[in-house]
This record gives sequence, structure tokens and C-alpha cells, in this order.
Amino acid sequence: MRLKTSLLKEPKHILYFLNLIKHKELVSCVGWTTADELYSCSDDHQIMKWNLLTSETTRVVKLPDDIYPIDLHWFPRSIGGKKQSHAESFVLTSSDGKFHLISKSGRVEKSVEAHCGAVLAGRWNYEGTALVTVEDGQVKIWSKSGMLRSTLAQQGTPVYSVAWGPDSEKVLYTSGKHLIIKPLQPNAKVLQWKAHDGLILKTDWNSVNDLILSAGEDCKYKVWDSYGRLLYSSQPHEYPITSVAWAADGELFAVGSFHTLRLCDKTGWSYALEKPNTGSIFNIAWSIDGTQLAGACGNGHVIFAHVVEQRWEWKNFEITLIKRRTMEVHNVVNDAVDLLEFRDRVIKASLNYGHLVVSTSLQCYVFSTKNWNTPLIFDLKEGTVSLILQAERHFLLLDGGGLYLYSYEGRLISSPKFPGMRTDILNAQTVSLSNDTLAVKDKADEKVIYIFEALSGKPLGDGKPLTHKTEIVEIALDQKGLTSERKIAFIDKNRDLYITSVKRFGKEQKIVKIGTMVQTLAWNDTSNILCGIQDTRFTVWYYPNTVYVDKDLLPKTLYEKDASEFSKNPQIVHFVGNQTTIRRADGSLIHLNISPYPAILHEYVSSSKWEDAVRLCRFVKDQTMWACLAAMAVANKDMATAEIAYASIGEIDKVQYINSIKDLPSKESRMAHILLFSGNTQEAETLLLQTGLIYQAIQVNINLYNWDRALELAVKHKTHVDTVLAYRQKFLEDFGKKETNKRFLQYAEGLEVDWNKIKAKIEMEIAKERERSAASPAVRA
Repeated sequence: MRLKTSLLKEPKHILYFLNLIKHKELVSCVGWTTADELYSCSDDHQIMKWNLLTSETTRVVKLPDDIYPIDLHWFPRSIGGKKQSHAESFVLTSSDGKFHLISKSGRVEKSVEAHCGAVLAGRWNYEGTALVTVEDGQVKIWSKSGMLRSTLAQQGTPVYSVAWGPDSEKVLYTSGKHLIIKPLQPNAKVLQWKAHDGLILKTDWNSVNDLILSAGEDCKYKVWDSYGRLLYSSQPHEYPITSVAWAADGELFAVGSFHTLRLCDKTGWSYALEKPNTGSIFNIAWSIDGTQLAGACGNGHVIFAHVVEQRWEWKNFEITLIKRRTMEVHNVVNDAVDLLEFRDRVIKASLNYGHLVVSTSLQCYVFSTKNWNTPLIFDLKEGTVSLILQAERHFLLLDGGGLYLYSYEGRLISSPKFPGMRTDILNAQTVSLSNDTLAVKDKADEKVIYIFEALSGKPLGDGKPLTHKTEIVEIALDQKGLTSERKIAFIDKNRDLYITSVKRFGKEQKIVKIGTMVQTLAWNDTSNILCGIQDTRFTVWYYPNTVYVDKDLLPKTLYEKDASEFSKNPQIVHFVGNQTTIRRADGSLIHLNISPYPAILHEYVSSSKWEDAVRLCRFVKDQTMWACLAAMAVANKDMATAEIAYASIGEIDKVQYINSIKDLPSKESRMAHILLFSGNTQEAETLLLQTGLIYQAIQVNINLYNWDRALELAVKHKTHVDTVLAYRQKFLEDFGKKETNKRFLQYAEGLEVDWNKIKAKIEMEIAKERERSAASPAVRA
């Protein structure tokens, strides 16, 4: 990926003196109105409009000679997909202590005396409900009509740059060598840290990835999280860094310095370095679609740059964006090359599951990897696509207006919605798609995940969202298997990895922790295998569902590899087939191959080919494979295979328990004990009670020492009260204890335990169960 830059031969911002000597004036700020139209302001007091489609430059307005513009920011165009009435105006700050609200046509709607010194920066919040301005020591909040709401900060050091937090509830500003995050609420905790060794000149805070950029006179740019933790620090440049800016989707950012323009990944490493003849670049603005940027230059120029040579890879295909409207497809197997031409510039693309999905400014193209000549094309509704997610059967487009699920034939399937939905701040870490399910993390309450049926767009299960105890950072749905068994994995703020089922009816679903210190995760595209990097280890969970079957078996189903070679903060790019691609902090890619056998085992089990699965494990002779097969067999109620697998890993106690299950007289009893084997006590008891096996339900609770529950069932159903009391008495005698439970004392009063009678009653219950089982056709579990 790189930047293709363009500069005019002569700058447009020029002052002519009486003797007609030309003087190039520095351009102080730039701002995009649309993806093809830019406004620029300069010390020549002019506001110019640049049309990139016609290559025309026109003067919008000539400001008074005493107004030197410093910063420009357009009012947010839309919020939640709705266009705002003030969207055709911008705020301009100037050296005379004022800020000016100016319409698109150049008319000054209002000028406000804001500060004593020059107003160094002005920024609308994301909703357009408030404006923040800064000068040599003050940070002030204004209403959108220009009324002062509050003075957020007063200090002795200059404030050169300011940015809003993603929720518009906090403001980030500079203070000498420090960065300060101050909430709008009074008495709320202020976060402050030393960020640079020199004066900080620019900062930016992205609403999608919640990361902070800073740049200063120490010639470095840095990336921080919102807690002030350093994620990346650049090497010192030749000159101070005078500008930094995030692309809207938070995937890229740009850095400007003297004769320097750099394109960087969100993690900090550099894609490309350009050395244009610009002087210092004082301000950088990204277009709405994130495909191009403009820079305000110290020599009177406005530099334009658009992003080219983006690459997408899937299996044997490699696709490169060689021009703004042209892609090159390279098949590495036969060395075939295809060129894909588009009517408009490419904004987003995704290559997966045998399809390439490309969004331009007006249309969406869907190509099959089997045929590059005849794409399916349909018009986009509105807005610029900020994210494309693919599943095997369909794909998701996300823009400022909403979430849209399409089939690969171009048919709109659904458009899920939830209260307070803001699609402009969603990304690949907070949205996940599978063949039947869509999961979206709520940005308003980060402990909540909304889960929808893909085909209908309606909330899944009982309609209630999934709620966790702490904030969630990243989510991912598994891709294969039945809808009823669909799982979602997520990482929370503590970097713990959890897994749970997406099907939720009435009762609270079990959320189980399966990993700690997890930085990144990905599901396999062809089988439900999960991989992640936790602390210093690359870990593969060959069968994560083991936690619901036999939690003690989980460590035996893992593959672990030392991950120290990946350096700090690596990211899993994708997990296709048996290959994982990981990007290191320096931008280099590492490809890891895992064993192909677990995926083959998943395939055999999904097709109920148990004999083939056993043969495979015997051939591979790997304890991990046997452990996976044991868990899979129990999950699918195939206890014969489970017995073989448990025996192969030396779990003799479980083999004995499985043998005892086989000897139970009825199908219902066997099913209940399989549930007990998996730790699902409540489900086992419910099954026995629903099928009228009251004694067996009581005996299950006696075996688990749930004495109160056993007595409760016996009293409620008026049977085997003496059996419960007898077992309780024997239990206490074995430990040399006396009864203290009032309920047991009450029912034991005047009752003498006769073990012969109790044994006879138990034998009678077993005989009844056998007769009942013989009367109806039973299927052995």
C-alpha cells in the first residue's frame, strides 16, 4: 500500500503586492465537504474550493485582512444515518481570538469572541451538538449556535490541539509535553500523562478504534490507547511532526512533517513514505470515504494523495488495487492475471469464501473466483461503505445509514437494527457474521452484544442481548455447524477470552472463560477451530465446545506454540484452512501451519462417521486428537466412541462411568447421566422429572450430596422420603457428625431406618423402569 501524491505547478494561495510580486502564503487548514470537494484556508485570507472531478479551483470568499485562519472543521454530515440540517457549514478559528460559523457558500453566519489570544483549534463533536475551542491556556465548550457552555480547563501552558472522545463525553487536549483527557462531567477523574520529550503540536482520537495519535517537536509520532498506554512510538524524524490525522474507519492514519508525508497502519508501522516539495504540512484531512487525503502546506500548496496498491489475499488468489478504479487479480497456481475495471473509484473490498466483494462510491460488485468476467452489480442505497464482512452464504455492508445483509446474488436479505445504533463507529472487531447469525457490540453499553438472525434481521432467541460483567473488546462468531450450536467468542477489557452459545431462551446462558491475556483471536473458515495469541503463546483450541462437555479435558485439546517471535502486539489477519496469517508490530506477515487432522476429525464428526474418526485418531496417534474425539462423542451422545477415546488418553474413571451408563435400564436414564457427565445437573434432573422418573431424580441429587434438593423432591412427590433420610443418616455417620438441619430433624422424628425395606423399594423402582423401557421402543444412547 502506498500514497499517490499530486501537486499543482503553482500554488493557488498567493498574495500579490502592488508591484505584482507574488508571495506564497502558507495554507493553514483543509477540510472535505464530499469525497471530491475540498475547502482550504490560507494566510492570504482566502477560502478556496477544490473540485477533484473537474480539477477546478474557485475562491469561495475573501476574508478581512485582519483575519488569519488557523483551523477549519466541517459540521458532521449525518448521525445515525440521518442528514443534519447544519451539515452545509463549518467552523473557522482565527488569530484574532474569534471563531466564525461559515456556510458552504462562504457567508459568515456568526463570529464569536471566544478567547483573548489566537484560537488554535476548533472541533465539533460527533453529534454536532457541541464545539470545543482552545487557545494559549483555555479549553472552552460552546453550543452549535455559538453560546458558551463552559470553560473546561484553564492552565498556564499553550493548548495547540484538541480532539473529542468517541462518545463525545470527553475531550483530549495538549499541555506542553503532556496529553490530558478531561470528561465534561464536573468532578470526574482527569487522565494526564507525559507523552513526548518536546512540545506536543498535534493530536487526534479515532471514534472507531478508540486510539489516540500524538506528534510533537521531539520529531516522533505515537499511538496510545484511551487509558494513556503507549502502543507505538516512531523513530525520530529529521524535523518536528506538524500534523497527524486518522482515516474515518480507523484502519490508517497519516503523518505530516517538513517535505514529508507518511501513511501508517493503525498499529503504528509505516506503509509508505513520500517526500513531496511542500514545506511543512500543517494540517491533514481525510476524505469521508477514506481513500484520499489532503494536506495544508507551508509553501502555499495543497497536496492531494490517494491510497493505492492495497492487497487482498485468499488461498491461491492475490488481488492488488493498482489504480483508483482498477484491480489486478493474480492466480499464483497458474500465473493467470485478470484486470478488473470499475466505473468509480474503489472504496472498500473483501476477498473470502470464493467471492470478491467491491464497493465503489455508487455501486457494489460481486465477483466469483471461478469467473472474473461477469460480476453481479447493484446500486448502493446511500452513504459510503465503511466495512464489508463475508460469510459462506452472504455478506454484510456497513455504512453511515445502517447494516445491510446481501446474498452473493445481490438480493437484500435483511437490515438489522437496535436502539441507539451508530454504524459509523463499528469495525471488524465489533461486528461478526456467520451463515445464520449476526453479532454487533453495542457502543453505548460496551458490556452488551446484540445477536440477530441473519435471514430475518430479528433478535435471536428470546430477543434479549448477551450481557457480560465487564466491557467487551472484540467478538467473533464460529462459522460451521448447526444454528442451535452456534458459538460466539469474545475478549473483554481484562483480556480474558470467553465462549458462549448465541441461542438464548429464558434462562441465563453459561459464559465460560477459556483463555487469559488474549490479544487477538480468529475462527477457522472451514471448521469450528479457534486460534488466539495469549501472553507469549500462540494457542489453538481444536474443539472449544469441550468446556460444555468435560471442562477438565480442555487443556488436552489445545495446541500451543511459543509466540515470542511475533514481537509486541501481533494481530491475527485470517485463519484459512490449516494456515494462520499473523501480522507483527513492524507490519511483516508470518504464516503458521497447524495440523490438518483436527479439521478432518471435525468433518467426520459432523457427518457422524464415528468409525472413520476412530481410525483417523489411531493413525495419527496423538493425545490431542483422542481428547477432541472424546469431547465430540459425548457432545453427540455417542458413548461407545467416547469410551474408546477416553480409554486411549488414560481417563479410566470416565470409562467406568460410561460403562455404568450403558447398564442403566431406560433411554431417559442414560440421557440424564450423559448430561450429568457433562456437568449439566439441572438439565439431567429436569429430563428425569419430565419423564416421570422421580426416584432417579432424587437419587441423582443424593449422589451429588444435594441433600436439600433431594428431600424437597421426595416431599413434593410424596415418595422415598425415608430413602433420602437413610442416605443422609449414613453420610453423617461415616463422618462422625450429628444432624443439625431443621428440615431433616423434622422429617426424621419418630422414623426408624430399615435398609431392607429401602433396598426393596429401590429394586422395585428399577424393575418398573425396565418394564416401562421394554414397553416402548428404546434407542441406546
